[in-house]
Amino acid sequence: MSWNLFGHEWAAKLLRGHLKSQNVRHAYLFTGLEGVGKRTLALRFAQALDCTSAPEPGEFCGNCRACRLIESESYPDLHIVEAERGTQVVVDQVRQLQRQLALAPYEGRWRIALFPAFDRANIYAANALLKTLEEPPSKVIMLLTARSAESLLPTIVSRCEVIPLRAPPIEKLAQALIEDGIAEERARLLACIAGGCPGTAFRMIKDPTLLEQRTEFLDDLMSLLSGNWAEQCNLIRKRLQANSRNIKKQRSRTIEMLDAWISLWRDVLVEAYAAEVPIGNPDRRDMVHRLASSLAPESVVYVLQRIEHALQDISRNANIQLTLETLMLDIIDVQSF
Repeated sequence: MSWNLFGHEWAAKLLRGHLKSQNVRHAYLFTGLEGVGKRTLALRFAQALDCTSAPEPGEFCGNCRACRLIESESYPDLHIVEAERGTQVVVDQVRQLQRQLALAPYEGRWRIALFPAFDRANIYAANALLKTLEEPPSKVIMLLTARSAESLLPTIVSRCEVIPLRAPPIEKLAQALIEDGIAEERARLLACIAGGCPGTAFRMIKDPTLLEQRTEFLDDLMSLLSGNWAEQCNLIRKRLQANSRNIKKQRSRTIEMLDAWISLWRDVLVEAYAAEVPIGNPDRRDMVHRLASSLAPESVVYVLQRIEHALQDISRNANIQLTLETLMLDIIDVQSF
C-alpha cells in the first residue's frame, strides 16, 4: 500500500530503506510546521514496522489488524504521549510510558512510542525521556514530532534520526485541492492560509468554523491595533470571559489566535522587505499593506518576536490576560499610526 504522503515521498523512501536494510533506528524526530504531516508520517512508519501482511519489506498492507488499529491510534503496542493543546507533557506521563516500554510487545514486533508535539513537554518530562533515549529497551521504537529541532534539548535531538519536513509549494497544494473537487478560488485561499501544509488545509475543509475563527482573530487584531491600551485591555478581557469556565479551552484558543497573528505579521514582514514570495493571507492584503507601510521592517521583526515570545509563555502556562496585556504594550511601543 502506498504511504500516501503528499509532498514527503523522499521521507517515506528513506524510512522504507531503513526497514528493508533492517537498520531501523531506536528513535526518530519528525520536524516541521503544524499540519505539514509529521504525525501522519509517524503513523505510516508505525504501520510499516508492525504490519503482519506487508507485500514486501518497507511496505504495509493497510488491511491487517495492526494496520487498521494503528490508523485509528488504538493498537495495543502503540503508545501515544501528548498534551492537550494549551498544556504540557509532564514527567508522570513519561514515567508511566517507561513502565510500559519495559515489557515485551503485546502482539506486534515492536512497541512504538509516539510523542506528538514534544516541544510542548516541560523540562522534567524531557529529561525523563532522555534517560530512555540513552538506554532504549529492546523492541522499542520512539517517534517524536516537534516544530523544530531547536525547540528541543540538544541531547534529545542528538539521539534521534532527524527527518525535517517542509511544506510543499502552495501552488502544488492548491492544484491538489482543485483536483479533489474544491473550487479554484477557495482552493488557492486555503493553500495560502495553510502555508502549503496539507493537514491544515484539510482540517479547514472538514471544519468550516476554523476559517470563521481565523476571521475573528484577525478582525480582533485590527481592532487592537487601532485602539488605545485601555480599549485593548477591555477587548482582551471580553474575549477571555467567553471561555472563563474552561481554562484549557481558553488557553488553546489563545494559542490559535496568536498563531493567526504571527501568520499575518509574517506577511507584513514579507511586504516590508519587498520579498518575492506569496503572502499567507491574500484576503487581508489591504491590512498587510497598511501595516508594512506604517512600520519600519525592524519594528515588524520586533512585533513578531514579541508575539512568538507570548505564544511560548502561554504554552508554558503563563497567565493569559497578563501576557496579552504586556504584548499590547510592546506593540504600542512600535506603532506609528
